[in-house]
Amino acid sequence: MTDLVIPPPPCADALAALKAAAGRDWSEDPDLIGPRLVDWRGRYQGATPLLLLPRDVATLQAIVRAAAAHRVALVPQGGNTGLVGGGIPPADGSAVLVSCTRMNRIRQVDVAGQLLIAEAGVILADVHAAAADQGMAFPLSLGAKGSATVGGLASTNAGGVQVLRHGTMRALVGGLEAVLPDGSVLNQLQGLAKDNTGLDIKQLLIGAEGTLGFITAVALKLVPAPRHRAVAWAGVDRPQRALALLSRLRQLTGGQVESFELIPADGVDLVATHLGLASPLAGRHAWACLVELAGPQPLDDVLAQGLADADDAVIAQSEAQAAALWRRREELPLAERMDGPAVHHDIAVPVSAMADFAEMASAAIEAAFPGGRVLAFGHLGDGNLHFNVRAPAGDAAGAWIADHRTAITARVHEMVAAAGGSISAEHGIGVMKRDDLARLGDPARLGAMRAVKEALDPLGIMNPGKIY
Repeated sequence: MTDLVIPPPPCADALAALKAAAGRDWSEDPDLIGPRLVDWRGRYQGATPLLLLPRDVATLQAIVRAAAAHRVALVPQGGNTGLVGGGIPPADGSAVLVSCTRMNRIRQVDVAGQLLIAEAGVILADVHAAAADQGMAFPLSLGAKGSATVGGLASTNAGGVQVLRHGTMRALVGGLEAVLPDGSVLNQLQGLAKDNTGLDIKQLLIGAEGTLGFITAVALKLVPAPRHRAVAWAGVDRPQRALALLSRLRQLTGGQVESFELIPADGVDLVATHLGLASPLAGRHAWACLVELAGPQPLDDVLAQGLADADDAVIAQSEAQAAALWRRREELPLAERMDGPAVHHDIAVPVSAMADFAEMASAAIEAAFPGGRVLAFGHLGDGNLHFNVRAPAGDAAGAWIADHRTAITARVHEMVAAAGGSISAEHGIGVMKRDDLARLGDPARLGAMRAVKEALDPLGIMNPGKIY
Protein backbone atom coordinates (compact mmCIF):
# COMPACT_ATOMS: atom_id res chain seq x y z
CA MET A 1 0.00 0.00 0.00
CA THR A 2 1.36 3.42 -0.94
CA ASP A 3 2.00 6.06 1.68
CA LEU A 4 -0.69 8.63 2.29
CA VAL A 5 -0.32 12.02 0.65
CA ILE A 6 1.49 14.68 2.73
CA PRO A 7 1.00 18.29 1.53
CA PRO A 8 4.01 20.59 1.11
CA PRO A 9 4.61 23.57 3.44
CA PRO A 10 2.29 26.53 2.72
CA CYS A 11 3.59 29.30 0.47
CA ALA A 12 2.94 33.03 0.95
CA ASP A 13 -0.02 33.04 -1.47
CA ALA A 14 -1.62 30.11 0.37
CA LEU A 15 -1.27 31.83 3.74
CA ALA A 16 -2.77 35.01 2.30
CA ALA A 17 -5.74 33.04 0.98
CA LEU A 18 -6.31 31.44 4.38
CA LYS A 19 -6.20 34.82 6.11
CA ALA A 20 -8.73 36.18 3.65
CA ALA A 21 -11.01 33.20 4.26
CA ALA A 22 -10.76 33.67 8.04
CA GLY A 23 -11.54 37.39 7.89
CA ARG A 24 -10.44 38.89 11.18
CA ASP A 25 -10.17 35.52 12.92
CA TRP A 26 -6.49 34.73 12.50
CA SER A 27 -3.26 35.43 14.35
CA GLU A 28 0.51 35.29 13.94
CA ASP A 29 1.10 36.40 17.54
CA PRO A 30 3.68 34.01 19.08
CA ASP A 31 2.30 34.64 22.58
CA LEU A 32 -1.14 33.44 21.47
CA ILE A 33 0.14 30.59 19.35
CA GLY A 34 2.91 29.32 21.63
CA PRO A 35 0.83 27.55 24.31
CA ARG A 36 -1.08 25.71 21.59
CA LEU A 37 2.07 24.17 20.15
CA VAL A 38 2.91 22.01 23.16
CA ASP A 39 0.85 19.02 24.25
CA TRP A 40 -0.43 18.63 27.82
CA ARG A 41 2.38 16.27 28.83
CA GLY A 42 5.07 18.38 27.18
CA ARG A 43 6.24 15.55 24.91
CA TYR A 44 5.41 17.13 21.56
CA GLN A 45 6.49 20.57 20.35
CA GLY A 46 5.02 21.80 17.08
CA ALA A 47 5.33 24.87 14.88
CA THR A 48 2.94 26.73 12.60
CA PRO A 49 3.09 29.89 10.50
CA LEU A 50 -0.52 30.80 11.25
CA LEU A 51 -3.34 30.26 13.74
CA LEU A 52 -6.94 30.38 12.48
CA LEU A 53 -9.80 30.95 14.93
CA PRO A 54 -13.14 30.64 13.09
CA ARG A 55 -16.32 31.64 14.90
CA ASP A 56 -18.87 29.93 12.66
CA VAL A 57 -19.36 27.13 10.16
CA ALA A 58 -19.33 29.43 7.13
CA THR A 59 -15.90 30.80 8.02
CA LEU A 60 -14.50 27.34 8.64
CA GLN A 61 -15.98 26.17 5.35
CA ALA A 62 -14.20 29.02 3.53
CA ILE A 63 -10.94 28.13 5.31
CA VAL A 64 -11.14 24.48 4.26
CA ARG A 65 -11.94 25.41 0.66
CA ALA A 66 -8.96 27.76 0.55
CA ALA A 67 -6.75 25.06 2.06
CA ALA A 68 -7.93 22.54 -0.54
CA ALA A 69 -7.35 25.02 -3.39
CA HIS A 70 -3.79 25.68 -2.23
CA ARG A 71 -3.18 22.20 -0.80
CA VAL A 72 -2.39 23.39 2.72
CA ALA A 73 -2.39 20.99 5.66
CA LEU A 74 -4.73 21.91 8.53
CA VAL A 75 -4.46 20.66 12.11
CA PRO A 76 -7.68 20.90 14.18
CA GLN A 77 -7.33 21.64 17.88
CA GLY A 78 -9.84 21.91 20.72
CA GLY A 79 -8.89 22.39 24.34
CA ASN A 80 -5.41 20.89 23.75
CA THR A 81 -5.90 18.33 26.51
CA GLY A 82 -4.93 15.38 24.29
CA LEU A 83 -2.26 12.95 25.47
CA VAL A 84 -0.96 11.44 22.20
CA GLY A 85 0.03 14.51 20.16
CA GLY A 86 -3.03 14.37 17.91
CA GLY A 87 -3.76 18.11 18.07
CA ILE A 88 -0.17 19.36 17.72
CA PRO A 89 1.08 20.52 14.28
CA PRO A 90 4.31 19.06 12.86
CA ALA A 91 7.55 20.51 14.20
CA ASP A 92 8.61 21.66 10.71
CA GLY A 93 5.83 24.26 10.52
CA SER A 94 4.30 22.62 7.46
CA ALA A 95 0.70 22.86 8.70
CA VAL A 96 -1.67 25.63 9.77
CA LEU A 97 -3.31 25.29 13.19
CA VAL A 98 -7.08 25.73 13.35
CA SER A 99 -8.69 26.23 16.76
CA CYS A 100 -12.46 25.85 17.07
CA THR A 101 -12.62 27.23 20.61
CA ARG A 102 -14.51 30.36 19.46
CA MET A 103 -17.30 28.17 18.10
CA ASN A 104 -18.68 27.81 21.60
CA ARG A 105 -22.46 28.22 21.57
CA ILE A 106 -24.93 25.77 23.03
CA ARG A 107 -27.51 25.92 20.28
CA GLN A 108 -30.32 23.95 21.85
CA VAL A 109 -31.36 21.84 24.83
CA ASP A 110 -34.19 19.52 23.80
CA VAL A 111 -35.56 17.98 27.01
CA ALA A 112 -38.29 15.97 25.27
CA GLY A 113 -35.82 14.52 22.78
CA GLN A 114 -33.08 14.27 25.43
CA LEU A 115 -30.54 16.04 23.24
CA LEU A 116 -28.20 19.00 23.67
CA ILE A 117 -26.66 20.58 20.57
CA ALA A 118 -23.28 22.11 21.33
CA GLU A 119 -20.71 23.63 19.02
CA ALA A 120 -17.23 22.14 18.86
CA GLY A 121 -15.63 24.68 21.18
CA VAL A 122 -18.05 24.23 24.09
CA ILE A 123 -16.27 23.02 27.22
CA LEU A 124 -17.54 19.78 28.77
CA ALA A 125 -18.21 21.46 32.13
CA ASP A 126 -20.53 23.93 30.37
CA VAL A 127 -22.42 21.02 28.80
CA HIS A 128 -22.90 19.54 32.27
CA ALA A 129 -24.17 22.85 33.63
CA ALA A 130 -26.59 23.47 30.74
CA ALA A 131 -28.02 19.97 31.05
CA ALA A 132 -28.36 20.30 34.83
CA ASP A 133 -30.32 23.55 34.42
CA GLN A 134 -32.99 21.48 32.65
CA GLY A 135 -32.97 18.59 35.13
CA MET A 136 -30.91 16.47 32.75
CA ALA A 137 -27.37 15.09 32.70
CA PHE A 138 -24.75 14.38 30.06
CA PRO A 139 -23.23 11.11 31.31
CA LEU A 140 -19.61 11.55 30.37
CA SER A 141 -17.06 12.96 32.76
CA LEU A 142 -13.27 13.07 32.88
CA GLY A 143 -10.51 14.94 34.63
CA ALA A 144 -10.15 17.57 31.88
CA LYS A 145 -13.84 18.54 31.95
CA GLY A 146 -12.90 22.16 32.65
CA SER A 147 -10.93 22.49 29.41
CA ALA A 148 -11.79 19.60 27.07
CA THR A 149 -14.10 20.66 24.23
CA VAL A 150 -17.00 18.85 22.61
CA GLY A 151 -15.28 18.68 19.23
CA GLY A 152 -12.19 17.13 20.73
CA LEU A 153 -14.20 14.69 22.80
CA ALA A 154 -16.01 13.46 19.71
CA SER A 155 -12.89 13.46 17.53
CA THR A 156 -11.06 11.22 20.02
CA ASN A 157 -14.09 9.13 21.05
CA ALA A 158 -13.49 10.11 24.66
CA GLY A 159 -14.42 7.79 27.50
CA GLY A 160 -14.19 8.58 31.20
CA VAL A 161 -15.58 7.10 34.37
CA GLN A 162 -19.17 6.35 33.27
CA VAL A 163 -18.50 4.26 30.19
CA LEU A 164 -19.60 0.96 31.73
CA ARG A 165 -23.18 2.26 31.94
CA HIS A 166 -23.46 4.88 29.19
CA GLY A 167 -20.71 4.11 26.70
CA THR A 168 -18.06 6.29 25.04
CA MET A 169 -18.74 9.36 22.91
CA ARG A 170 -19.63 7.02 20.05
CA ALA A 171 -22.70 5.93 22.01
CA LEU A 172 -23.49 9.43 23.27
CA VAL A 173 -23.52 11.28 19.95
CA GLY A 174 -27.02 11.48 18.52
CA GLY A 175 -26.08 13.74 15.63
CA LEU A 176 -23.20 15.64 14.16
CA GLU A 177 -22.30 18.58 11.92
CA ALA A 178 -18.93 18.75 10.19
CA VAL A 179 -16.96 20.46 7.44
CA LEU A 180 -15.48 17.76 5.21
CA PRO A 181 -12.10 18.04 3.43
CA ASP A 182 -13.69 19.32 0.21
CA GLY A 183 -15.44 22.15 2.09
CA SER A 184 -18.91 20.59 2.04
CA VAL A 185 -20.96 20.53 5.24
CA LEU A 186 -22.28 17.28 6.68
CA ASN A 187 -25.53 17.94 8.53
CA GLN A 188 -26.60 15.06 10.75
CA LEU A 189 -27.72 17.06 13.77
CA GLN A 190 -31.30 15.82 13.76
CA GLY A 191 -30.56 13.20 16.39
CA LEU A 192 -32.84 10.59 14.88
CA ALA A 193 -33.06 7.47 16.99
CA LYS A 194 -33.81 5.46 13.85
CA ASP A 195 -32.28 6.22 10.45
CA ASN A 196 -31.66 3.30 8.09
CA THR A 197 -30.65 5.30 5.01
CA GLY A 198 -27.26 3.73 4.51
CA LEU A 199 -23.89 4.32 6.16
CA ASP A 200 -23.79 6.42 9.31
CA ILE A 201 -21.17 8.90 8.15
CA LYS A 202 -20.96 10.68 11.49
CA GLN A 203 -19.51 7.56 13.06
CA LEU A 204 -16.56 7.76 10.68
CA LEU A 205 -15.68 11.17 12.07
CA ILE A 206 -16.01 10.12 15.73
CA GLY A 207 -12.59 8.84 16.76
CA ALA A 208 -10.90 9.97 13.52
CA GLU A 209 -8.92 12.68 15.39
CA GLY A 210 -9.66 15.33 12.79
CA THR A 211 -8.19 13.35 9.89
CA LEU A 212 -11.49 13.20 7.98
CA GLY A 213 -12.88 16.69 8.62
CA PHE A 214 -13.73 19.32 11.22
CA ILE A 215 -16.50 18.47 13.67
CA THR A 216 -18.35 21.77 14.18
CA ALA A 217 -21.32 20.78 16.35
CA VAL A 218 -22.62 17.68 18.12
CA ALA A 219 -26.06 16.59 19.26
CA LEU A 220 -25.29 14.97 22.59
CA LYS A 221 -27.55 12.40 24.21
CA LEU A 222 -28.84 13.36 27.65
CA VAL A 223 -30.34 11.30 30.44
CA PRO A 224 -32.60 12.41 33.29
CA ALA A 225 -30.48 13.63 36.18
CA PRO A 226 -30.49 10.84 38.79
CA ARG A 227 -32.34 11.74 41.99
CA HIS A 228 -30.05 9.62 44.14
CA ARG A 229 -26.51 8.41 44.05
CA ALA A 230 -24.45 6.29 46.41
CA VAL A 231 -20.65 6.32 46.50
CA ALA A 232 -18.40 3.90 48.35
CA TRP A 233 -14.74 3.02 48.78
CA ALA A 234 -13.91 -0.65 49.35
CA GLY A 235 -10.75 -2.69 49.90
CA VAL A 236 -9.93 -6.15 48.52
CA ASP A 237 -6.83 -8.31 48.34
CA ARG A 238 -6.99 -9.19 44.62
CA PRO A 239 -8.47 -7.55 41.52
CA GLN A 240 -10.44 -10.72 40.79
CA ARG A 241 -12.49 -10.05 43.93
CA ALA A 242 -13.15 -6.52 42.68
CA LEU A 243 -14.51 -7.99 39.46
CA ALA A 244 -16.79 -10.27 41.49
CA LEU A 245 -18.08 -7.23 43.43
CA LEU A 246 -18.84 -5.45 40.18
CA SER A 247 -20.79 -8.43 38.84
CA ARG A 248 -22.79 -8.70 42.05
CA LEU A 249 -23.64 -4.99 42.06
CA ARG A 250 -24.78 -5.12 38.45
CA GLN A 251 -27.13 -7.97 39.26
CA LEU A 252 -28.48 -6.37 42.44
CA THR A 253 -29.11 -2.97 40.84
CA GLY A 254 -30.33 -4.00 37.42
CA GLY A 255 -27.63 -1.94 35.72
CA GLN A 256 -27.45 1.14 37.95
CA VAL A 257 -23.68 0.92 38.43
CA GLU A 258 -22.48 4.29 37.17
CA SER A 259 -18.74 3.87 37.83
CA PHE A 260 -16.40 1.21 39.18
CA GLU A 261 -12.76 2.25 39.53
CA LEU A 262 -9.87 0.00 40.52
CA ILE A 263 -6.82 1.48 42.29
CA PRO A 264 -3.76 -0.39 43.65
CA ALA A 265 -2.38 0.31 47.10
CA ASP A 266 0.58 2.19 45.62
CA GLY A 267 -1.85 4.62 44.01
CA VAL A 268 -3.69 5.17 47.29
CA ASP A 269 -0.33 5.80 48.96
CA LEU A 270 0.71 8.35 46.31
CA VAL A 271 -2.42 10.43 46.84
CA ALA A 272 -1.92 10.29 50.61
CA THR A 273 1.75 11.23 50.42
CA HIS A 274 1.60 14.07 47.90
CA LEU A 275 -1.90 15.46 48.42
CA GLY A 276 -2.66 14.59 52.03
CA LEU A 277 -5.67 12.46 51.11
CA ALA A 278 -5.29 9.40 53.30
CA SER A 279 -7.21 6.21 52.62
CA PRO A 280 -10.73 6.32 54.10
CA LEU A 281 -10.27 2.75 55.34
CA ALA A 282 -8.53 1.78 58.56
CA GLY A 283 -6.10 -0.74 57.10
CA ARG A 284 -3.99 -1.00 53.96
CA HIS A 285 -5.50 -3.09 51.19
CA ALA A 286 -3.79 -4.38 48.05
CA TRP A 287 -6.55 -2.92 45.88
CA ALA A 288 -9.20 -0.25 46.38
CA CYS A 289 -12.52 0.04 44.57
CA LEU A 290 -14.37 3.31 44.08
CA VAL A 291 -18.02 2.62 43.28
CA GLU A 292 -20.90 4.86 42.33
CA LEU A 293 -24.54 3.90 41.82
CA ALA A 294 -27.16 6.28 40.43
CA GLY A 295 -30.91 6.03 40.04
CA PRO A 296 -34.37 7.27 40.99
CA GLN A 297 -34.45 5.57 44.41
CA PRO A 298 -32.08 5.59 47.44
CA LEU A 299 -29.24 3.15 46.83
CA ASP A 300 -27.18 3.02 50.04
CA ASP A 301 -28.71 -0.24 51.23
CA VAL A 302 -28.19 -2.10 47.97
CA LEU A 303 -24.64 -0.73 47.77
CA ALA A 304 -23.90 -2.04 51.26
CA GLN A 305 -25.36 -5.41 50.30
CA GLY A 306 -23.28 -5.55 47.12
CA LEU A 307 -20.06 -4.76 48.96
CA ALA A 308 -20.68 -7.20 51.84
CA ASP A 309 -17.89 -9.48 50.59
CA ALA A 310 -15.25 -6.73 50.49
CA ASP A 311 -12.55 -6.78 53.15
CA ASP A 312 -13.66 -3.33 54.28
CA ALA A 313 -15.81 -0.55 52.87
CA VAL A 314 -17.14 2.91 53.66
CA ILE A 315 -20.21 4.53 52.09
CA ALA A 316 -20.31 8.31 51.72
CA GLN A 317 -22.97 9.89 53.91
CA SER A 318 -23.06 13.25 52.13
CA GLU A 319 -22.22 14.88 48.82
CA ALA A 320 -19.09 16.31 50.43
CA GLN A 321 -17.94 12.85 51.48
CA ALA A 322 -18.71 11.47 48.03
CA ALA A 323 -16.68 14.26 46.43
CA ALA A 324 -13.81 13.54 48.81
CA LEU A 325 -13.80 9.87 47.80
CA TRP A 326 -13.82 10.79 44.12
CA ARG A 327 -11.01 13.28 44.62
CA ARG A 328 -8.70 10.43 45.62
CA ARG A 329 -9.23 8.89 42.19
CA GLU A 330 -9.33 12.11 40.17
CA GLU A 331 -6.12 13.45 41.69
CA LEU A 332 -4.16 10.21 41.28
CA PRO A 333 -2.55 11.28 37.95
CA LEU A 334 -1.39 14.51 39.60
CA ALA A 335 0.05 12.65 42.59
CA GLU A 336 1.87 10.29 40.26
CA ARG A 337 3.44 13.19 38.33
CA MET A 338 4.50 14.79 41.60
CA ASP A 339 6.24 11.55 42.60
CA GLY A 340 8.35 11.27 39.46
CA PRO A 341 8.39 10.34 35.78
CA ALA A 342 6.65 7.32 34.27
CA VAL A 343 5.92 5.66 30.96
CA HIS A 344 2.15 5.97 30.42
CA HIS A 345 -0.13 3.54 28.61
CA ASP A 346 -3.87 3.78 27.97
CA ILE A 347 -4.96 0.24 27.19
CA ALA A 348 -8.06 -1.94 27.21
CA VAL A 349 -8.65 -5.67 27.48
CA PRO A 350 -11.91 -7.62 27.75
CA VAL A 351 -13.58 -6.85 31.09
CA SER A 352 -13.51 -10.48 32.15
CA ALA A 353 -9.73 -10.59 31.55
CA MET A 354 -8.78 -7.28 33.14
CA ALA A 355 -8.13 -8.52 36.68
CA ASP A 356 -5.81 -11.32 35.54
CA PHE A 357 -4.10 -9.05 33.01
CA ALA A 358 -3.37 -6.39 35.63
CA GLU A 359 -1.51 -8.92 37.78
CA MET A 360 0.21 -10.81 34.97
CA ALA A 361 1.34 -7.76 32.99
CA SER A 362 2.55 -5.92 36.09
CA ALA A 363 4.70 -8.86 37.15
CA ALA A 364 6.07 -9.34 33.63
CA ILE A 365 7.08 -5.71 33.17
CA GLU A 366 8.68 -5.40 36.60
CA ALA A 367 10.68 -8.57 35.93
CA ALA A 368 11.79 -7.43 32.47
CA PHE A 369 12.74 -3.92 33.59
CA PRO A 370 14.29 -4.16 37.08
CA GLY A 371 13.53 -1.17 39.25
CA GLY A 372 10.39 -0.25 37.32
CA ARG A 373 7.24 0.08 39.40
CA VAL A 374 3.91 -0.55 37.68
CA LEU A 375 0.92 1.57 38.64
CA ALA A 376 -2.11 -0.03 36.96
CA PHE A 377 -5.42 1.68 37.70
CA GLY A 378 -8.57 2.51 35.84
CA HIS A 379 -12.10 1.66 34.87
CA LEU A 380 -12.72 -1.97 35.76
CA GLY A 381 -16.23 -1.93 34.34
CA ASP A 382 -15.07 -1.22 30.78
CA GLY A 383 -11.70 -2.96 30.79
CA ASN A 384 -9.64 0.24 30.56
CA LEU A 385 -6.33 0.30 32.44
CA HIS A 386 -3.97 3.23 32.79
CA PHE A 387 -0.90 1.03 32.87
CA ASN A 388 1.93 3.31 33.95
CA VAL A 389 5.49 2.18 34.59
CA ARG A 390 7.20 4.43 37.13
CA ALA A 391 10.95 4.88 37.24
CA PRO A 392 12.96 3.80 40.27
CA ALA A 393 13.10 6.51 42.91
CA GLY A 394 16.16 8.73 42.79
CA ASP A 395 17.98 11.32 40.77
CA ALA A 396 18.44 9.01 37.78
CA ALA A 397 14.69 8.55 37.20
CA GLY A 398 14.62 10.68 34.07
CA ALA A 399 17.53 8.83 32.51
CA TRP A 400 15.92 5.45 33.33
CA ILE A 401 12.74 6.53 31.53
CA ALA A 402 14.70 7.76 28.50
CA ASP A 403 16.63 4.48 28.32
CA HIS A 404 13.64 2.17 28.65
CA ARG A 405 10.56 4.05 27.35
CA THR A 406 10.49 2.58 23.85
CA ALA A 407 11.15 -1.00 24.95
CA ILE A 408 8.60 -0.82 27.78
CA THR A 409 5.86 0.49 25.54
CA ALA A 410 6.58 -2.10 22.86
CA ARG A 411 6.37 -4.89 25.45
CA VAL A 412 3.17 -3.57 27.03
CA HIS A 413 1.46 -3.14 23.67
CA GLU A 414 2.50 -6.62 22.57
CA MET A 415 0.94 -8.13 25.70
CA VAL A 416 -2.23 -6.13 25.11
CA ALA A 417 -2.46 -7.32 21.51
CA ALA A 418 -1.91 -10.92 22.61
CA ALA A 419 -4.79 -10.54 25.08
CA GLY A 420 -7.13 -9.35 22.33
CA GLY A 421 -7.11 -5.79 23.66
CA SER A 422 -6.55 -2.28 22.38
CA ILE A 423 -3.42 -0.15 22.67
CA SER A 424 -5.61 2.93 22.98
CA ALA A 425 -8.70 2.76 25.15
CA GLU A 426 -9.65 6.42 25.26
CA HIS A 427 -6.73 8.74 24.42
CA GLY A 428 -6.52 8.05 20.69
CA ILE A 429 -3.57 7.24 18.42
CA GLY A 430 -2.23 10.63 17.34
CA VAL A 431 1.52 10.53 16.75
CA MET A 432 2.49 8.57 19.84
CA LYS A 433 0.89 5.25 18.96
CA ARG A 434 0.87 5.42 15.15
CA ASP A 435 3.80 3.06 14.61
CA ASP A 436 2.56 0.47 17.10
CA LEU A 437 -0.91 0.56 15.53
CA ALA A 438 0.66 -0.18 12.15
CA ARG A 439 2.74 -2.98 13.71
CA LEU A 440 0.07 -4.63 15.86
CA GLY A 441 -3.28 -3.61 14.36
CA ASP A 442 -5.51 -5.85 12.26
CA PRO A 443 -4.32 -5.49 8.64
CA ALA A 444 -7.83 -5.58 7.17
CA ARG A 445 -9.05 -2.89 9.52
CA LEU A 446 -6.02 -0.69 8.89
CA GLY A 447 -6.46 -1.08 5.15
CA ALA A 448 -10.10 -0.05 5.36
CA MET A 449 -9.20 2.98 7.51
CA ARG A 450 -6.61 4.14 5.00
CA ALA A 451 -9.03 3.63 2.13
CA VAL A 452 -11.60 5.85 3.84
CA LYS A 453 -8.94 8.49 4.49
CA GLU A 454 -7.82 8.47 0.85
CA ALA A 455 -11.41 8.65 -0.41
CA LEU A 456 -12.55 11.55 1.79
CA ASP A 457 -9.25 13.46 1.89
CA PRO A 458 -7.40 12.73 -1.37
CA LEU A 459 -5.25 15.86 -0.98
CA GLY A 460 -4.18 14.77 2.50
CA ILE A 461 -4.87 18.18 4.06
CA MET A 462 -6.64 17.02 7.23
CA ASN A 463 -4.29 16.49 10.19
CA PRO A 464 -1.60 14.63 8.23
CA GLY A 465 0.80 12.34 10.04
CA LYS A 466 -1.76 11.24 12.64
CA ILE A 467 -3.19 7.70 13.12
CA TYR A 468 -2.46 6.20 9.67
